[in-house]
Amino acid sequence: YTERKMFQHPQLKKVICNSAMVRDEIKHYFQLPDDKLALIYSGVDLDCFHPRLKEQRHTVRTQLGIPESARVFLMVGSGFARKGVPQLLQAMQNLPAETHLIIVGSDKHLARYQAQSTQNSVLKNRVHFVGGQQDVTPYYGAADAFVLPTLYDPFPNAILEAFACGLPVITSTKSGGAEMVQAGKNGFIVDALDIEALSNAMLQLVNLPVTALQQWQALARETVLPYSLVHMAEKLHLLYASLLPNQLPAEKG
Repeated sequence: YTERKMFQHPQLKKVICNSAMVRDEIKHYFQLPDDKLALIYSGVDLDCFHPRLKEQRHTVRTQLGIPESARVFLMVGSGFARKGVPQLLQAMQNLPAETHLIIVGSDKHLARYQAQSTQNSVLKNRVHFVGGQQDVTPYYGAADAFVLPTLYDPFPNAILEAFACGLPVITSTKSGGAEMVQAGKNGFIVDALDIEALSNAMLQLVNLPVTALQQWQALARETVLPYSLVHMAEKLHLLYASLLPNQLPAEKG
């Protein structure tokens, strides 16, 4: 009711949508015309999130006890149930023992998830919960691919960051970030609750030869090169400029 009042207010000029998924949902549920819906993707710091973070790969893996040769997936996000951690832990049980998963983020049930992993003979020593981090960049550098089987997410910034770091992305059909995934080239899109599909997508990345994985990683980086912070600022500037009066009153005095 509250959202409908906002979206149908007579003074509403534009709604900024950070994914086509969100734009289409607002259009469907609140019957807004196309000219009131502006699609502007979030930007990412392409210098901060960069493939050169792999320089920290050895240090982070050593700290976590992960072999240099292991294929490592990364998940970044808090609120584990919505982000798909339960499904991710199930999928990990179907992957080779040399596969590892790093989970960065906080959750009120973190201890329960940790116990679930450490008490499982298949997952023990393969799933690494590192909690919330002030600086997540070292973990992007330690990973080979990114996975986020979220139940719903308008557009996770972590997906932009992962692509910028050169990580192929596996995400769900209800993630706005799926709009940047070219299935079979820079990642995969799966149903968040389909454990078999999630396992198969992860397994395909696990089984990629190193040279092929490097090609996926290069395309991942290319995916977000058009989405710099400057590009986002320019899009927002143009939008706001179009909404302002053509002439502002001159200042007095």
